[in-house]
Amino acid sequence: MAGRALVLGGGGVTGVAWELGLITGLADAGVELAAADLVVGTSAGSVVGAQLRSGVPLEQLYARQLEGPGAEIAASLGPALLLRYAWIMLTSRDKRKAGVRFGRLALAADTVSEADRRAAIAARLPSVDWPAERLLITAIDALSGEFRVFDRDSGVSLLDAISASCAVPGVWPPATVDGRRYIDGGMRSATNADLAAKCDRIVVLSPIADGGGATSLTRQVAKLREHAEVVVIKRDAAARAAAGRNPLDPARRGPSARSGRAQAASVAASVAAVWRASSRE
Repeated sequence: MAGRALVLGGGGVTGVAWELGLITGLADAGVELAAADLVVGTSAGSVVGAQLRSGVPLEQLYARQLEGPGAEIAASLGPALLLRYAWIMLTSRDKRKAGVRFGRLALAADTVSEADRRAAIAARLPSVDWPAERLLITAIDALSGEFRVFDRDSGVSLLDAISASCAVPGVWPPATVDGRRYIDGGMRSATNADLAAKCDRIVVLSPIADGGGATSLTRQVAKLREHAEVVVIKRDAAARAAAGRNPLDPARRGPSARSGRAQAASVAASVAAVWRASSRE
């Protein structure tokens, strides 16, 4: 389909805050990303996508990021776990096999309870109803390694879909959905930008510098650019400093949100050039 897609990548609670800050700052500049025809959300991006589609004004969503930790549970994504991620991606024969190995890691990990994690996710959402506008949320089956894309027609609740998409292996428990266990969709790709392939104007927000996951963001974007106008926005130096080294630290939400809003001024022109471009079709 011809249209505009907003792709929201993973990046922990600081990624949620940065994306909301950036989107709010772009709206200040007259670039309304919330008007996208399609929103693709992975992990942190699934939270932001649901918030944007909720109808709650951007300023309110942004203001929530400046408040205290609230129901968020502090956690850490340490070097040892990141090395395990890298090893799985480097030594897996294909993306499904990588998904199985990430799932095995997640199922064996000692984490908070699934109920506590689900409650923390629910506290982030202004509404637990699927929006009328198109929203795709990604996850991976922890046992089969199958990549799943949830939407309002999937028969899965919005809360279940987001809980699955945010289930970081080794940090949070896999989410149970219809008797299956699911993990973070970012293990396949931190953005899953290829899901926007039917759109001809695409903006990708990627808090993780290289995209991350078993599928390269660079390759996905190169393929998309064969038929679409695409711009990828990553954190600038100030935003990276504001986020710190732990993307799961709720104390960094406020600084991350402010840095995203500040960064918007420097990227508004490039985003607007894609967002306001004439359709190729």
